[in-house]
Amino acid sequence: MAHDVAITGHGVLTAFGFGEQALLDGVFGGRPGFTPVTRFDPTPYRAGHAATYEGEGPEIPGVPVKPGVTPGQLEVLVACAAAALEMAGTDGAGAPVLLGTNGDHSAAPDFWSGSGARTAADPRTLDSLPARLPELLARELGLGAPRTAFVNACVAGTNALARGAELVRRGLADTVVCGGAYLVTEDVFAKFDSGRALSPEDAVRPFDAGRQGLLHGDGVAVLVLEAADRARARGARVLAGLTGWGMAADAHHVIQPHPRGDGLARAARAALRRAGAEPGRIGYVNAHGTGTPLNDVAETAALHQVFGEGVHGVPVSSTKSSTGHMLEATGAVEAVITMLALREGLLPPTLGTLEPDPACDLDHVRDTARPARITHALSLNAAFGGVDAALVLEAP
Repeated sequence: MAHDVAITGHGVLTAFGFGEQALLDGVFGGRPGFTPVTRFDPTPYRAGHAATYEGEGPEIPGVPVKPGVTPGQLEVLVACAAAALEMAGTDGAGAPVLLGTNGDHSAAPDFWSGSGARTAADPRTLDSLPARLPELLARELGLGAPRTAFVNACVAGTNALARGAELVRRGLADTVVCGGAYLVTEDVFAKFDSGRALSPEDAVRPFDAGRQGLLHGDGVAVLVLEAADRARARGARVLAGLTGWGMAADAHHVIQPHPRGDGLARAARAALRRAGAEPGRIGYVNAHGTGTPLNDVAETAALHQVFGEGVHGVPVSSTKSSTGHMLEATGAVEAVITMLALREGLLPPTLGTLEPDPACDLDHVRDTARPARITHALSLNAAFGGVDAALVLEAP
């Protein structure tokens, strides 16, 4: 028997602070989260801004934040997971833990530049092992197994949700705790900067003719997935249905997306098929929208493939123009944003547009949120290596 999958709880952190109200005030309020980098000296780099949480806005429960210091990824994951479980009204005992994360690299600069011996068991590097974080999160909150880290970059959080939904749908788990985490650190920032992927501006301008790249942002989100019938039987509030998910790889280039967006289109079609939804039922697309020259054109092409002649009737926005690119956490945070769009009847905007790119001819929600009562939404993500992922969320 296939079970419908329900989202019953979430906990989330972005540059705007902890919780959904911070997202509503920031992302839906049309605020960019970018500030000058203070966690490390950015002068060697082309870019100098990121969307980091420095203690402004709602605080992270139990996690003291010092301006200029990256919080511990595990501490923030614990806070988000505890909030998600409380919202869901369950302790999550026995629930699998699936996280998109590349590990906590906040101590890496000290490890490489500090004095003393370096060993494989050095406490400065242990948390950089991705598999360690779901393991420690499960121990901290008394959760179950499997405990899995997804490391495939910018689709990792989306893949964690898709795998969790598959476990619930097949009856292999009643409840799954899943999500993703990334907090801005210098080593990852430096790698993206050396590849000239980061914007030298203090803004990200998705789908703009003059876009120059992405900027990083803090993001952690944990969601509770359950079998919908079980959730309703115990009186839980269903926040949204996770009705479809799809994954694909276009194998076009190690970094560049397929120019026609073939892989992303396949992932979106797979998600729609699983959801049993025709493209015309989608009322909003939360685009990957990185603000890089190649991604935005390829994503536009993918949406033309999926929606055909109806593409101009589907509102699209990139909330990375507000939150920054949260790497492994992106899919999980954007799933929460998409869920809030369904609940609030409000579509978050793309910020920073100065001159629309005619090659990105879509119905863009620009500058301010747009009221819209919708029943289905599509969230898209893509990553290095040509991997693509899509989720379909449905209003309860």
